[in-house]
Amino acid sequence: MTDKKTDKKLETSLISAGRKKRYTAGAVNSVIQRASSLVFDTVAEKKRATAGRTRGELFYGRRGTLTHFSLQDAMTELENGAGCALYPCGAAAVTNAILAFVESGDHVLMSGSVYEPTRDFCNVILRKLNVSTTFFPHTCGSEITQWVRPDTRIVFLESPASITMEVQDIPAIVAAIRQQAPDAIIMMDNTWAAGVLFNALDFGIDISIQAGTKYLIGHSDAMVGTAVANARCWDTLRENSYLMGQMVDADTAYMTSRGLRTLAVRLRQHEESSIKVAEWLAGREEVWRVNHPALPQSPGHHFWKRDFSGSSGLFSFILRRQLSREALADFLDNFRHFSMAYSWGGYESLILANQPQEIAAIRPQGEPLLPGTLVRLHIGLENVDDLIGDLTDGFDRLARHPE
Repeated sequence: MTDKKTDKKLETSLISAGRKKRYTAGAVNSVIQRASSLVFDTVAEKKRATAGRTRGELFYGRRGTLTHFSLQDAMTELENGAGCALYPCGAAAVTNAILAFVESGDHVLMSGSVYEPTRDFCNVILRKLNVSTTFFPHTCGSEITQWVRPDTRIVFLESPASITMEVQDIPAIVAAIRQQAPDAIIMMDNTWAAGVLFNALDFGIDISIQAGTKYLIGHSDAMVGTAVANARCWDTLRENSYLMGQMVDADTAYMTSRGLRTLAVRLRQHEESSIKVAEWLAGREEVWRVNHPALPQSPGHHFWKRDFSGSSGLFSFILRRQLSREALADFLDNFRHFSMAYSWGGYESLILANQPQEIAAIRPQGEPLLPGTLVRLHIGLENVDDLIGDLTDGFDRLARHPE
């Protein structure tokens, strides 16, 4: 994939982005500059820093240090934006991006299959602020306009869908919104694609958000959120996030920058292994459907094939039957290589499960109940045959629990 601004391939951009000599002091990696107060030797220097505080001048720790500027420059380049705001986690990136643009009486139009904490934020925090939310069916395209209101301020997308993995027709949605509500801000949770497998801003999205906790960090040992905005939204996002005290520490910013350097090779392995596991699962008689965007039977596969440059390692599959409590515990408790944990995107493989009723509770758009238990996998960097062997043993355990 080629970076449209620099004509560099993605792999090259991931190595070079954010590595100006100012940020590295001649080293390979960016410096770790920890600071709250930044000292000015003269009044003139203080004035210069104040005037340039939004353009990378060292001003105050909360505005960022060289370590932060390096990461922000890198993410801005990689996602073809005007600027990047940093947050302590992905949820903070989502919520503060929304808060930067809404006021009492506004309306948010949100995909019905978003990350559950995003939904909860709308139902709890935004509701208290007199900001209303409508959740639209995730798989709709240009028909999204039937839910647009005169007070719609934000349209929030997430593709693929959280847990169920349906891919949206982003170009159709964006075109319809721009025609009917040109002033609405379109945001997207772009975490599954790590911000680089789908260039959201190139598709007309205003703000691309991700939990860098996942693939950017890549080692499950730190939390960070990013939001890359276009020129239309950058000033508002930057200043409102600053006013709400949003920042990350210098060490986490450094770890995120370091994670970028190996992102391309890690994503390639996640993709290769996850597709192999997904195709194997598709052949299992216990499986009703595999929800992997790269597989033809997965909802929205043709949109993924058209719009995305690759796949990450997160997908789900649906069993033909709903597992009993005992069967589910036996299935999940005894894996050797898959661990149960929230989050994903690290080098380790993870597994979680949801019953049909649990999915229905967070998808209140009247969609049909799933026929069986849904299992979400993140395929890490282990040997893929070991992972398939582990899942084979899991299915053997299920055979001990007939319906």
